[in-house]
Amino acid sequence: MVATREAIEKAQEVGYDLVEVSPDSNPPVCRIMDYGKYVYTMKKKEKEARKHQKAAGVKEVKFSIKISDHDYETKLNHTREFLEKGHKVKASMFLRGREITRADFGIKMMKRLAGDLEDYGVLEKNIVLDGKIISLMFAPKSGKNTSSKGRKEQHGEKSEEIQAQNQ
Repeated sequence: MVATREAIEKAQEVGYDLVEVSPDSNPPVCRIMDYGKYVYTMKKKEKEARKHQKAAGVKEVKFSIKISDHDYETKLNHTREFLEKGHKVKASMFLRGREITRADFGIKMMKRLAGDLEDYGVLEKNIVLDGKIISLMFAPKSGKNTSSKGRKEQHGEKSEEIQAQNQ
């Protein structure tokens, strides 16, 4: 254990800084080091750690009350893909002008969407009419191999079984 003033003098002699490493311990632990370099390496480690984190992505798919069947199917397929990749999906519908009087059509369409997606995701937030916006939230189902790679592998195995039976 060294006195604080003595430690500061040693650090200045060497040309470094006296850095408190563990302030909670009794007595506090200090180190003689280049503080600028220390901060730089800590920021670099933090940035590297953020790179490896999975972004909690919420994808949004917007519908309209006057959507055609083909457009509905296209948006449904996009929503399925998002859920298969592990993203949460928010489906929303903005009611414009007099469409607010026909909110029941929008709610009916959202119920249809919830029914179509029940095999791919779990309804996390039920249908909500908030002002002029109808929305619902899906979370991907867990414990099921829903990735596109997994499906390709399953189809590949089936085709190999069929080929073996044909020979």
